[in-house]
Amino acid sequence: LNQAVAAARMGARVSFVGAVGRDSYGDRLIELLGTAGIDTTAVLRSELSTGTAHITVDGRGRNSIVVVSGANAELTPAALAQLRPELDGWLLTQLEVPLPTVVVALAWCRRHRVRSMLTPAPVTALSEEVLAQVDLLVPNEIEAAQLAGAASPEGAARWLSRRCGDVVVTLGADGSLWARAGRIVHHEPSRRVSPVDTTAAGDTFVGVLATRLAEGAELPEAMRWASAAAAIGVTRAGASSSMPARSEVVALLS
Repeated sequence: LNQAVAAARMGARVSFVGAVGRDSYGDRLIELLGTAGIDTTAVLRSELSTGTAHITVDGRGRNSIVVVSGANAELTPAALAQLRPELDGWLLTQLEVPLPTVVVALAWCRRHRVRSMLTPAPVTALSEEVLAQVDLLVPNEIEAAQLAGAASPEGAARWLSRRCGDVVVTLGADGSLWARAGRIVHHEPSRRVSPVDTTAAGDTFVGVLATRLAEGAELPEAMRWASAAAAIGVTRAGASSSMPARSEVVALLS
């Protein structure tokens, strides 16, 4: 949801596939998506409670999150029947829904020549067969290290990029790096800010990254925009409420 809102605020046309409960939280999330201009046709209503994320933030703005999946667990492969291939589109997915559903979504992308982006969070082991289906993997440095079993972000990025299309590892205050075919291609520095709350910084980065790629930007330019948007977001409290409008990102970049 946060990635969808971030993309919509950049002006992307976004459709959301997910599941929420028949409770007040579910009502509020569907309303939030609608307010952002996001198509909610493929959002299912479940008898389970709406999934929640319980977040704590320390004095340096760093966050820790406990996810309770709830209705997300009912997003089965059958729910993907409403996916429609679109020219120049990207499908963004994460691991907050069941892995079999993610695997089917990635395979669907390959069949329809839709580009796929995977944020491996909450991180779990991924086989090389699954990684091979991913066009762009966007882990943070901790997730990358766990997936690759490597000590450094650079080593993890190189290892992962031999197994999927491209890898962009987010490094927090140290920016982000792009690897392809086992080689570090580009490092994008971060903007220096005083963080208030880093919640959803990664989601902001991914939503903006996908939007600029869909618009035809090259990966380094998309990373520059994504980094700027995330920098704005961490100076504000909250998740989707902290995400900047496109005009704010343009102003910072100029």
